[in-house]
Amino acid sequence: MQYQEAAHKIAAMRQDIAKLRKEIEAARAKTEPVEFTDYTLERSGGGEVKLSELFGEKSDLIVIHNMGAGCSYCTLWADGFNGVYDHLADRAAFVVASPDPPASQSKFAQGRGWRFPMVSTKGTSFAKDCGYEKAGKFMPGVSIFTRRDGKILRVADEPFSPGDDFCIVWPIFGLLPDGGGNWGPKYTY
Repeated sequence: MQYQEAAHKIAAMRQDIAKLRKEIEAARAKTEPVEFTDYTLERSGGGEVKLSELFGEKSDLIVIHNMGAGCSYCTLWADGFNGVYDHLADRAAFVVASPDPPASQSKFAQGRGWRFPMVSTKGTSFAKDCGYEKAGKFMPGVSIFTRRDGKILRVADEPFSPGDDFCIVWPIFGLLPDGGGNWGPKYTY
């Protein structure tokens, strides 16, 4: 297929994707939220914090479910969120949650220059109740919470996986002749 012909075909597909995204947003808007418990978690710097306190002055809260320092993919996603943290935090409260102990989280975050707040889910059922821990295995993703009438409600969630829309490297690699090839993230380059 000629370059120009392919470009037109791809542009049409992108329009289809944009339409599907709007349909997904409309379906989410019609979905009944789920009430959540006001979990007690631990801040990466130490000290307990309630889920409700993570909202701060915002009515919405973005919780990134991260598998912890042992996952180079989760580190890749978190590195990306670090770059857009100010933008995210301007719109909603934002926190990264992992099963790592608070001291380990703090040390790892400092080493990577992460600026966002982190909480430990260690010893809680939070990740499991959100669907991001199964049989002791943690999975990455995002949960969106809102506060309404004194209740904490989960209104959306989405798992993360290589190739998803939550990490800029995948769409950029998708433009390369062989895509991402067999590339995988590393802690250092």
